[in-house]
Amino acid sequence: MGDTAKINYGNQRKITIFNIPCMLYVVMLVVILACIYLEVVPFTLPASLAVLLVVSAVLGEVGDRIPIWNEYIGGGAILAFVVGGLIYTYEWMPRQTIELVIHFFDEFGYIDLFVSVLITGSVLSIKRKLLLRALTGFFPAIIGGIVMASVFGVLLGLVFGKSPVEILTLYMLPIMGGGTGAGAIPMSEIYASATGQTAEKFLSFALPILTIANILCIFTASVLNKIGNSKPSWTGNGELLKGNVDFDADQKEEKLELKLEDVAAGLALACTFYMLGTLFSKFLLPTIFGIQIHTYAYMIVFVAFSNVFNVIPANMRQGAKRLQGFFGTNMLWLQMLAVGLALTDFNEIIAALTIPNVIIAGGIVVGAFVGSAIVGYLVGFYPIEAGIAAGLCMANRGGSGDIAVLGASKRMSLISYAQISSRLGGAIILVIASVMFGIFLG
Repeated sequence: MGDTAKINYGNQRKITIFNIPCMLYVVMLVVILACIYLEVVPFTLPASLAVLLVVSAVLGEVGDRIPIWNEYIGGGAILAFVVGGLIYTYEWMPRQTIELVIHFFDEFGYIDLFVSVLITGSVLSIKRKLLLRALTGFFPAIIGGIVMASVFGVLLGLVFGKSPVEILTLYMLPIMGGGTGAGAIPMSEIYASATGQTAEKFLSFALPILTIANILCIFTASVLNKIGNSKPSWTGNGELLKGNVDFDADQKEEKLELKLEDVAAGLALACTFYMLGTLFSKFLLPTIFGIQIHTYAYMIVFVAFSNVFNVIPANMRQGAKRLQGFFGTNMLWLQMLAVGLALTDFNEIIAALTIPNVIIAGGIVVGAFVGSAIVGYLVGFYPIEAGIAAGLCMANRGGSGDIAVLGASKRMSLISYAQISSRLGGAIILVIASVMFGIFLG
């Protein structure tokens, strides 16, 4: 997102916001703000998009450029979320506009479109052979991280008087869920479906916990780099498999000329997978052993199988991937502002930033590393690389968190494995969430 604002030097200096010339953007913002504060915003989809896109653009650009905030807190996406929460809590905008955004977020169904596109594109973008290999080697390391994160989190939770159910559902699942867009947000919908409470209530606690865990993951990664320098037998210096095996040697990206029709086909595919998940969750097999299975959980299963069995043409896969990239970057600021504006009370976020929460989140992060490192070592991986790629990259904030963690550990060569953790691992967590919410909270 940060590269959308550029300074170009030529005959004149040109500054853009969200790739819009600065003066034109100011005019657009003035028009939007005039409609908002004169209370003439129509209750329509274009109006909600206009408010969210234009307002979130400046918040995103600024947030991505604030030192420290952009490196460790979450950049523009989190600033948009925070400002949205403040707007809701203190009504910095007329109630009419806030209600429009809430309606857009829930009733217009934008959240379902956003999540469907992210799930489809992210799972299909994992190379088929890499996905198959993940099930045999890397997949157990991910599971090890999930198990130990749960154990460490529950043990620390008991120290602070919190029940295992609370730790697992409100701490472990959001932290290990693969980030915000494809993790916490769809998980909040699963939570709402299982409990009858609002998705915003879950997000108001999950998002600050995610932020805490992301910071701790980055710090832990830098420490592990120093440990690797002193314990060379524990690390492959960016190589995951022992024996200097190139795990991705035969995984060359298929070169295709992407057309607009392919992107449209990717959108149709994402929406069809959503409808297929709906068909199973609402009619064909709504429960398994008495547990309500969410639409997103079915979606993940069907998209993964379609990738493994190679039933989706390459052009449609790349179209879905491009669409997912668009929604996951260009539309993320919009999404986060909408999430913030739909919060019930921003004070709940502040209340979540306590010493016990920081310690519990830290225990989950450490547990994720330890579990993945141990299992990775047993299946022939270097423990530091396994712990970083399968553990920390599960506990961070998705794609942007992966870059930060791998940069801090100086192991950017692990990016393919990090993406499996964020995408496949996050998808597994959503399935687990669907089951656990149904059992413990339903």
